Amino acid sequence: MRNLSALFLAAATLAATTLAAPATAALSVGAKAPDFETTGAIAGKPFKLHLADQLRKGPVVLYFFPKAFTSGCTAEAHAFSDATAKFKKAGARVIGMSADDLPTLQKFSVEACRNAFPVASASPAVIKAYDVKLPQINMTNRTSYVIARDGRIAMVHSEMGWKDHVAKSLAAVEALKH
Repeated sequence: MRNLSALFLAAATLAATTLAAPATAALSVGAKAPDFETTGAIAGKPFKLHLADQLRKGPVVLYFFPKAFTSGCTAEAHAFSDATAKFKKAGARVIGMSADDLPTLQKFSVEACRNAFPVASASPAVIKAYDVKLPQINMTNRTSYVIARDGRIAMVHSEMGWKDHVAKSLAAVEALKH
């Protein structure tokens, strides 16, 4: 019963926070994206992720989401999964990040991301560096960054609604090609 009460309180806090405050992102276009190393999963398999290594291959769409297996985060992961071929054609990699633990992300990478792109664990340091912490709870807000190959922020979209993140990120990646 205690765990159910704690879960309900966390869900209620997330809902209240989501409705009360718009998401914000401190990193502005042109700023240097903070480098980081973390663990993640793709197709259920764990791996080490280093942002600098990913950027050597092209632009990165780094999108933060609050909590795996919630309705909005699952829908957003499906939308990014559906658009993976378009991102690859534009030369970009998609990486999802949240404060979830690795076992949760392993399952999420298969079920919600449909094995199409990696999801990684955002440490408190990464959450702070990208200014994506939701107030009062240990979750990230919903913010998408497009990071150009030179490590600079090319686009930032911070909004708790998930529906515009994929389209805005894809448009920003395609604009990098011009």
